[in-house]
Amino acid sequence: MTIPFWCVLIAIFIPYVLAGVGTSFKKKQFGSVDNNEPRSQAAALEGSGARANAAQLNAWEALAVFGLAVVVAHLAGADPDKSAVASGVFIGARVLHAVFYIADLAPFRTLMFAVGTGCCLWLFGLAAAA
Repeated sequence: MTIPFWCVLIAIFIPYVLAGVGTSFKKKQFGSVDNNEPRSQAAALEGSGARANAAQLNAWEALAVFGLAVVVAHLAGADPDKSAVASGVFIGARVLHAVFYIADLAPFRTLMFAVGTGCCLWLFGLAAAA
């Protein structure tokens, strides 16, 4: 398996990790987790908990774009070394995006969002150049 494909696997787990973080905020804010209505409970989170939930949702959205970018680059025969760098930077940016989101550091969160998006565009550019 290539490094970009390993990065897709890592990206798949990011929203699940953030769901776990969100669960800890649910326990802290509400005293327990409502397994019957988890989305309603998540929507009622405040502060860091609400931001953890938003980071999770954003991670799901980013996963779709990144996964497609990696597959398109691979199928096009894009440079594997450059694809690996773009994918690794994407993962780093997405992890930091979540950290900055939860910590309420919006300018840094936005920067990491832009870096991650740029990596996806880079992968598509590598595919176009192949």
